[in-house]
Amino acid sequence: MGVPEKLAERMSMAERHEYLRSRFSRRTLIRGGAVTLGTVAGGAFVPGAAAPAAAIPAAPAPRRTEHVDGALAAPFGRHLAWGNDPRTEITVSWQVPVAVKRPFIRIGAHPWDLSRKIDAEVRTLHTPAGVGASGDHTQYYVHARLSRLRPGQTYYYGVGHHGFDPAEPHLLGTLGTFTTAPAHKAPFTFTAFGDEGVGYHGLANNALILGQNPAFHLHAGDIAYGDPSGAGKTTDTGFDSRTWDQFLHQTESVAKQIPWMPAYGNHDMEAWYSPNGYGGEEARWSLPDNGPDPAELPGVYSFVYGNTAVISLDANDISYEIPANLGISGGTQTTWLEAQLKKFRAARDVDFVVVFFHHCAYCTSTAHASEGGVRQEWVPLFEKYTVDLVINGHNHQYERTDVIKGDTVVKKLPVGGTAYPETEGVVYVTAGAAGRSLYAFTAPDTYEGHEHEVESVSSFVNLKDGKKPETITWSRVRYLDYSFLRVDVTPAPRGRHTTLTVSGIAETGERIDHFTVARRAK
Repeated sequence: MGVPEKLAERMSMAERHEYLRSRFSRRTLIRGGAVTLGTVAGGAFVPGAAAPAAAIPAAPAPRRTEHVDGALAAPFGRHLAWGNDPRTEITVSWQVPVAVKRPFIRIGAHPWDLSRKIDAEVRTLHTPAGVGASGDHTQYYVHARLSRLRPGQTYYYGVGHHGFDPAEPHLLGTLGTFTTAPAHKAPFTFTAFGDEGVGYHGLANNALILGQNPAFHLHAGDIAYGDPSGAGKTTDTGFDSRTWDQFLHQTESVAKQIPWMPAYGNHDMEAWYSPNGYGGEEARWSLPDNGPDPAELPGVYSFVYGNTAVISLDANDISYEIPANLGISGGTQTTWLEAQLKKFRAARDVDFVVVFFHHCAYCTSTAHASEGGVRQEWVPLFEKYTVDLVINGHNHQYERTDVIKGDTVVKKLPVGGTAYPETEGVVYVTAGAAGRSLYAFTAPDTYEGHEHEVESVSSFVNLKDGKKPETITWSRVRYLDYSFLRVDVTPAPRGRHTTLTVSGIAETGERIDHFTVARRAK
C-alpha cells in the first residue's frame, strides 16, 4: 500500500502525495464543486450567487457515477459549523450514501414553514483500491453555507435532494434545529474534548454532552481515527475511509444541532488526499475561513461567541514529536496567532480568550507527555496576552495544571480554586479521553473528592533532538478514565469580574474537577 517504506523515509509529505497521484493517475482522490450560498435577511431566504468552494486539490476526473433514485437514498451524518460570525453565519453539512441530484437545504423559523429552498454543494472524496483497507470507496459530502441570519434566533432545517424532500409530511422527523449566537453578552455553555474515534465511549460522552445544552462543542483533534497510525505518512497502516461514515453517524445526535468545531490532530493528517494531508478534512468540514491560509491550514480559524473569543490552531505545524507537517506554515500561523490575540485583547466586547489545539503544552502522560514545539512557539504568546484557558487532546486522559507562567507554577489551583490570568498566568487542560483507549500516568490519580497530592511528577517533553526527561510540579488534577469539559461563561457588568467556570465531567456523569477563571469585564 502507498509509497514503499524506504522511499517514503526520504520524502516529504508533498513528495509522497505526488508519488501517489502518479500511481493513481486515472482516479480522483478528491474533487470539489461550486458552493451556492443562501442568505437570510429578516425572515426572507434568498439563494445567493455561486462562489468558489474551499480550496481542494484538483485531480483527474473519476469514472462517471450514475445517480440513483433519490427516494432510495437518505442523508445522514449531519454536522454544523459556525461561519466567521456565529451571530449570522452557519454551515450545515451532511453525507449521502450515493451520488444524488440537486442536493438542497430547506430552512425556516418554524417547522411548518420550510418553503424556502437553497442549493447545496457536493464534495466528492474518492479513495482508490490499494489505499488502506477501504477498497475502492467514494464518499459524498454536502455543504450549505447560510449567511445574514438573525442573531439569537432558532431555525429549523431539513436537508434533501431530488426525490427526498424533508418538507414532505412523512419526512418531517428528519428536521434539525440550530440557534445563532446572541447579539449581546449573555450566559452560555460550551463543551470540549479530543481523541474520540468510533465506539461505545464516544457515544456515551456524546449523550452526556447533548444534555449539557452547549452553544457549541470544541473537538481538540484526532477526530475519527480513519488513520489509526497517526504519523501522517502514506505508509501508515490500517487506514479506512469508511470509519468517517461511522463517526459522522455516531456524532449526528449532537452535531446536527450543536456546531461541532474541530482542530486537527496527527491522526487527521491523511496523506493520500493532498500534499498537506488535509484534503479529506476539506471535503468533510466547512469551517470559518479567516485563518492565515485556509487552503494550507484549514483547521486554523477563530470566532467570537458572546464575550468569548475562540482560536483553533494546528499543532502539527510545530510538532517535534510527529513532524510530518512540521514547519508547513513557514511561521505564518504563529504570526497570525499573535495578531488574533492582540486584536481580541483590544476588542471592546471580548472578555475571554480560549485557545484549543491537539498537542499538549503541559501533560504528564506516559504516551506523548508535553510538546516542546508548543512551549517554544505559542506558550510565550499565551502568557503575553494572558490567554484565559488552553484546551488540548492528544493524551488520552484528563489532566489539569496549576496556574503556569515561564514553565513554573505561579499559583497552586486546587479543585474549586480561582485563577486570575490578568495578573497570574495560564491554566492548561488536557481533555483527550473522549473515546479512544486510555493511556497512563506515572503518578496516582487525583481528582475531585479523591485528592492524592504529590510534590512532583516525573515526565518528559518532546524536543527537536528527542525526548527530554523533566520533573514537574504543575500537575494538579489527573483522572484516568473517559471524560469531557463543560465550560460555563457568565458575563458581568463592566468593571466587575466575569467568569469561566470549567468542569471536568466523567463518562458516568460525575464531576471530577472544577475551577474558575475570572477577569474584569470590559
